[in-house]
Amino acid sequence: MTAETRPNDKDKVRDHYDRMSPYYHSLWGEHIHHGYWIRGDESKETAQLQLIEHLAQVAGIQPGSRILDVGCGFGASSVYLARNYGAQATGITISRVQVEIADKAATAAGVNAKFLFMDAEAMTFEEPFDVLWSVESISHYQDIPKFFASATKHLKPGGTLAITDWFKKTNLTPREHKKFLHEIEHGMMVELQTMEDYAWHMAAAGLEVTRSEVLNKNCAKTWDFCLGIIKDKALWGLAAQNGAAFVRFLRAFRDMRTGFASGNFIYGLFVAKRRV
Repeated sequence: MTAETRPNDKDKVRDHYDRMSPYYHSLWGEHIHHGYWIRGDESKETAQLQLIEHLAQVAGIQPGSRILDVGCGFGASSVYLARNYGAQATGITISRVQVEIADKAATAAGVNAKFLFMDAEAMTFEEPFDVLWSVESISHYQDIPKFFASATKHLKPGGTLAITDWFKKTNLTPREHKKFLHEIEHGMMVELQTMEDYAWHMAAAGLEVTRSEVLNKNCAKTWDFCLGIIKDKALWGLAAQNGAAFVRFLRAFRDMRTGFASGNFIYGLFVAKRRV
């Protein structure tokens, strides 16, 4: 499979987020990730904050930590961690548009967070971090083992990796993959691995997994809200103006809901430590 034909082609991902980020921000808010429902009746916005807080708690984020937020989106995780944990947060993204939005958010919040235009697969920092944080970004990357190796190098000995990401069910047959995940991968510009794959990659990179969770039960409701959003006919008109890829993206919303319902799509969490 060539880079040009892969669902997560880097130029395609960058172009998508540069074009659509202002619309996502207006439609979806400052957090462009799943929510985490505890009671079940929370608002989408509350559930999204609960996801960040859940990851922060299970990762044991300490006050004043130096945190690298990889694939930072609009910078909302960085702003939250800086505000609520006194973190020194640095976020990176391959979208210059997202950097601009994130900078404005940090300035408005008056927090210690900065944002850089940087490829997560080519990170370059002189000083290591206490925490490397990533929410729903890694499945966009083309060389995930290489990313985890780089992540290890950018963590202090004993430092923490805290991630959530999208996965496929273990032992999925080719027929099941085509039926349930093919359109998700191409519409959402990701390539899905299993949680076992990630655990192996992390171990190979010198990271010790201390916690893993499947969050499907708490996060599936996200797509009830998403299907409500795509009832807006104006959004489909906007999608058509921006090309077939964005139309396919919106169509994949229903596939996401089906993937959760069938159990073939997995929303997972990992916490790992760099070996001392």
